Amino acid sequence: MPDPISSTARTRAALLAPAMAILIFAAAGPLIIVVLYSFLTPGDYGGVVWDFSTDAWFGVLAERDFFTEQLSWADAHLTVFWRSIKLSLLTALLSFIFGFPTAYFIATRPRRSRDIWMLLVMIPFWTNLLIRTFAIMELIRNEGTINTVLIAMGLFTQPVQMLYTEFSLLLGMTYVYLPLMILPIYASMERFDFRLVEAGYDLYATRWQVLRRVILPIVKPGIVAGSILVFVPCLGAYVTPRVLGGGKQLMLGNLIELQFGQLRNWPLGAALSLTLLVIVMVALIFYVRTVGAEERGHG
Repeated sequence: MPDPISSTARTRAALLAPAMAILIFAAAGPLIIVVLYSFLTPGDYGGVVWDFSTDAWFGVLAERDFFTEQLSWADAHLTVFWRSIKLSLLTALLSFIFGFPTAYFIATRPRRSRDIWMLLVMIPFWTNLLIRTFAIMELIRNEGTINTVLIAMGLFTQPVQMLYTEFSLLLGMTYVYLPLMILPIYASMERFDFRLVEAGYDLYATRWQVLRRVILPIVKPGIVAGSILVFVPCLGAYVTPRVLGGGKQLMLGNLIELQFGQLRNWPLGAALSLTLLVIVMVALIFYVRTVGAEERGHG
């Protein structure tokens, strides 16, 4: 007589097999290939030569002078790293500044109208990212809407250079990723008991004190989740920096594409990709620990 436990285990294994195969070949497989490539030698015309080398990892942060063989910091790479992290943090900050009041406004509307407001927040996701980026480009280019209005009002005589600057990247990424900040904050606020706010006012707390000591601590998990949802894709953004930066304001995604494309240094591109992955993992670990500490505190 067959063992029912072993039969159930085999059935579960058979059902899990397709999902596990997808995870192995579609997720773990490419990652393993990238790791392998980062320890190989670049080919003359792209690709890799199967000779072990750590030059790619060395080239992430340092470089060797072609003539003197002198070591120095890879200033170009460090500049791109700093710009990517700085703009990602600023984008998360601006998304919070605009997203928190928006989420608070929606959460305090009558329940019947909340869905309409959330629909308005989600509408940009119905449009292709490239089209939304070109829309921002049309607004801030030298002959765009903003410069045309400013010149017509007599505030400036020449167009203000906004396109192909860090400002244009910051504006574009804030516009693109703002809904990712609004949604988790709204999810936290929707469950918020606003009688606590009234209790705070009854205890003669100011609006600032109620915000800082009552609202923010309770919706903090949503704020942290929104910050991670904005920060992580900003780090690896490619389309928005490519269009609004014009090749002058590179970010990590553009630098990685440059290595696999024009420069044909696949191992360095792989090493930069894994470096980006490490930064993302650090951000996710911070999120998990922060949310875990909040849950233990409430417990």
